[in-house]
Amino acid sequence: MTVDLGSQIAEHLLPSPPPAIGIAVSGGGDSMALLHLLYDFARDHPVQLHAVTVDHGLRPDAGAEAAAVAARCAELGIPHQTRRWTGWDHQGNLQKAARDARYALITDWAQDNRLQTVALGHTLDDQAETLLMRLARGAGVDGLTGMSPRRLSLGITWLRPLLGASRADLRADLTARGVAWIEDPSNEDLRFDRVRMRKALDLLSPLGIDAHALGQVASNMARARDALSWQAFLEARRIARSEAGAVCLDWRVYRTLPDETARRILLSALGWISGSDYVPRRRPVLGLIELLKAGTGGTVDGCHAWRNHDMLWVAREYQGVRDVTCSTTELWDGRWRVEGGPEHANLHVAALGTAGLAQLPAWRKTGRPGEVLRVTPGVWRGPELVAAPAAGLENGWRAQVEGGDDALFAALLSH
Repeated sequence: MTVDLGSQIAEHLLPSPPPAIGIAVSGGGDSMALLHLLYDFARDHPVQLHAVTVDHGLRPDAGAEAAAVAARCAELGIPHQTRRWTGWDHQGNLQKAARDARYALITDWAQDNRLQTVALGHTLDDQAETLLMRLARGAGVDGLTGMSPRRLSLGITWLRPLLGASRADLRADLTARGVAWIEDPSNEDLRFDRVRMRKALDLLSPLGIDAHALGQVASNMARARDALSWQAFLEARRIARSEAGAVCLDWRVYRTLPDETARRILLSALGWISGSDYVPRRRPVLGLIELLKAGTGGTVDGCHAWRNHDMLWVAREYQGVRDVTCSTTELWDGRWRVEGGPEHANLHVAALGTAGLAQLPAWRKTGRPGEVLRVTPGVWRGPELVAAPAAGLENGWRAQVEGGDDALFAALLSH
C-alpha cells in the first residue's frame, strides 16, 4: 500500500499552519524525510522553517554528521543550528539522559528563535516500540496510547506528523529524491531497550503483532483515554474547586468514584499545583488514594494531600517552596503572580510559612487550613510581612495563580 506522506503532513498542519516550524534533524532517515516533506509543504504555504541538530558528543562521527545536516539545510535554504550536549557524567541511563538533554537543548533553541512549534520525526515503528516498552512496565490506558501526535510541553507544541508512516515509507521517499541519510550504529546496540523491542517486533510480526497492529492499539487506547478523561472532567467540575492555590474536593463524593476517575482527578490536581511536565507513576498515586481512604495522607510529586473533615485538600509541599524567593515583578514558584502594591527594591516574595502565619493571628478567619496558607506567597520586607493576600492581609496587594480554575480543569482534557 502506497502511503501519501504529503497528506499526512498536511493533515497535522492544515487548515491553520503555524507561521514558523522548528524541525529536529539528526541526519537519520526519519528526520531527514521530515525535513524534506516540510520543505515541500512550506513551498505551498506561508511557513518559515528552521532546523536544529543536537550533537550529543557520544560518537566520533557526531560532529561530521551535524555538519552534513547543516550543509543539506543550506542547500534547501533552511536556517540551521547545532546544539551540543556536554552534560553526560557516565552515570545512570544513557538513553534517558540523552533524550532529556535533547529536549532541553531543542527547547532552548526554539525559545532563542521565538519558535512555538517543533516537529519531530517519530514514526509508526517508534510508536510500536514505545507500546512494547510500556507493556513491559505494566502501563495502563494512558501509557498504551503511545506518543501523541501533538503535545504541549515546556512551552512548546511538539508535533509528530509521521506517526502513521513506517521507516520503510520514509526511506523509500528519500531514495526517490536521491537524498542520503545517516545510519546511527546505536540503533543496533542491544544494550538499549528500544533496540531490543525492535528486534522483538521482527519475531512478533509473523503472528500479526506488527507496527500497524500496535499503532491501531494506540489509537484505540487514545479513544478510551479521551472517554475516561471526559468523565473525570465532569466529576471534577462537580466536586472540585481551587482555593488559594490548592485544590479542595468533596471527600464524601470523591471516595465513591471509580478508581480510575479518582486517579485522574488527583493527577490533574497534582499537575496543576506542581507545574510538572511529567505525570507521576500510577502506583504512588493509587497508594496515596489508599492512604487517604485510611484517614491519613501523604506526598507525591512535590504535593501534600490530606483529609480535613469532609474535604480532601491537595496543596504544594512546604519543602518545595521554603527557599523560593523572587522580586514582586516575577512569577513566584512558577505559578503565582503577586501585584498591585507599591514597588520597592527592598521587597521580595517568599512563602508565608510558619513565620508569616505567626504575624497573622486572624488567619483562621479565612476558613483555609494553615497547611494551605503557609505555601502561599507573602510580600516581605526583610523579616517583616507586608502582605499575604491569600491569608487576608492585602495592603493593596493581590495574588493569583496563573490560569486559575480553567487551567485546573483543562488539565483533565489535555494530553
